[in-house]
Amino acid sequence: MKPFHTRLPGSRREPPGFERILLRRLPGLLVVGTLLPALYALAVQWLAPHTAAGLHDMQTAQYTAIGVVLFHWMAVMMTSLICAIVVVMKGHAVVADAYPLPDAERCERDRLRR
Repeated sequence: MKPFHTRLPGSRREPPGFERILLRRLPGLLVVGTLLPALYALAVQWLAPHTAAGLHDMQTAQYTAIGVVLFHWMAVMMTSLICAIVVVMKGHAVVADAYPLPDAERCERDRLRR
């Protein structure tokens, strides 16, 4: 059985860069970005008067906090995905499996005619 991937001879790995630093900081950014809107919603709930306008402000703060948290989570996920792609692309070059073209002879003839 062939190995999953074979390194290309003479390929080299690029040194880690900013993507590794960012990947290490993303869990902390995720926690901070989740706690700040939650604290905002809690502060509005504690400080708003218990009137109709105050209840409206509380509900608006809660919906705003939920929206900001969800947006932040999606931004962190996309950033981590981009960093993971960069890490993979900086790795060793690998030999891809051969893909036989069904019309390879015709393509070769067309190329030689030109």
